[in-house]
Amino acid sequence: MKYQTYLIDLDGTMYRGKDKIPEAKTFVENLQAKGVDYYFLTNNTTKTPQQVADNLVNNHQIPATADQVVTPSLATAAYVKNMFDDDISNHSAYVIGEYGLKSAVYNTGIKFEETNPDVVIVGLDYDVTYHKFEIATLAIKRGAFFIGTNADTNLPNERGLVPGAGSVISLVETSTQQRAKYIGKPERDIMDFAADFKHFDPKTAVMVGDNYNTDIKCGIASGVDTLLVYTGVSTHEDIAKVAIKPTHEVESLDEWDV
Repeated sequence: MKYQTYLIDLDGTMYRGKDKIPEAKTFVENLQAKGVDYYFLTNNTTKTPQQVADNLVNNHQIPATADQVVTPSLATAAYVKNMFDDDISNHSAYVIGEYGLKSAVYNTGIKFEETNPDVVIVGLDYDVTYHKFEIATLAIKRGAFFIGTNADTNLPNERGLVPGAGSVISLVETSTQQRAKYIGKPERDIMDFAADFKHFDPKTAVMVGDNYNTDIKCGIASGVDTLLVYTGVSTHEDIAKVAIKPTHEVESLDEWDV
């Protein structure tokens, strides 16, 4: 099947941290040359869409624009905007995360609040502290709605598999005895947001990624075909154990005919 839209993961699929995956550049250039729509559907909340695109272009020579980047930060901001019936400026949030997440959330007009926020949002924070966890835990215990950006326990980079947002969120889940409402992959929320935001038909799209538990499960949950590439997290041994297989599997993206 020739797909009309490609939804492409980043870490482990387009690159591994600072390390290039050479065939990723060719893969995207082929999509571009054939006029096929593609978007980068990432679980990275630390960077803005422009920063994500700049990294792809400047460090990996992969064609990308900010408009082609969909993040859980954008999807979370949209979710928060739809939570309330009145003006969002009447409501407040406390966010653990980097600039990419904080800018998306607070640009909605929601106010910053530590003590009694309406919502607590937790994502990957490279400078997370006990104090931040304490604020989040107490606020959720007081009744704040708890959102987690994505459940990635690990991220593949040039050093190996390092802690991801899910590791940070799980600490707050443990301290509050509450499960977060997750937005990013593998949840359907981010795919539904992407389809609405970028106006594509999920039935003619394919999700491309290296992680069965996030990328592929997101496609499965959304009724979107999937292409697993073995350049990141998931292994052949992992996939042998799962009941629902990816639609397609390749060792490398240079095996795939777009």
